[in-house]
Amino acid sequence: MRLVLPRLYVILDSALLTVPAQDCAQELADAGVRLLQYRAKTAPARELLFSSRSLSSQLLPLGISFIVNDRADIAALAGASGVHVGQDDLEVEEARALVGKEKWVGVSTHNVEQFRAAAATSADYIAFGPMFATSSKANPDPVVGTDLLRRVRDLSDKPIVAIGGITLEHAPGVIQAGADCVAVISDVLRARDRARRAKQYLETLGGANHKATT
Repeated sequence: MRLVLPRLYVILDSALLTVPAQDCAQELADAGVRLLQYRAKTAPARELLFSSRSLSSQLLPLGISFIVNDRADIAALAGASGVHVGQDDLEVEEARALVGKEKWVGVSTHNVEQFRAAAATSADYIAFGPMFATSSKANPDPVVGTDLLRRVRDLSDKPIVAIGGITLEHAPGVIQAGADCVAVISDVLRARDRARRAKQYLETLGGANHKATT
């Protein structure tokens, strides 16, 4: 059965967090967010595993899907819902071998060719972006925009997660262009009131009670 994602996917980027990841995760969980990813690009493996295990044990009992960025081995050891890999990480099938068939594997793509390749794998969802200019990466890929999103929508029935520079104002248009879900980092994590910002997304996108299912 096709994976159905919540409309909102918040990425807890350790570089942007001003409170412990677990505290931020709880704020967002209480606000109604049902899909969270932990991204800590520079964390040593032991530290990443400790944080991921903590988040997994905190979030999964609440019915929240929890994804670890990049590291399929850490995702497996932490008991996470799955892993998200980029173009420079393990291939989808290699990540799948580590986390298992029952876990999710998401993959980042940045152009039509990468999207086509991802669509031919066992990836559960495909992230596509950056949709707009983004400040969450030091060397972002070229902006793809909603026109290219509409184009790749016809290439696969896998869920598409739009990512990169998405704000509350942009989000509805991105969904209308074909994305199943929007991944948000800065616009939530840098908000004065993170929980309120998340609720605004959920209300705007109609996903407040939408839990990920298969």
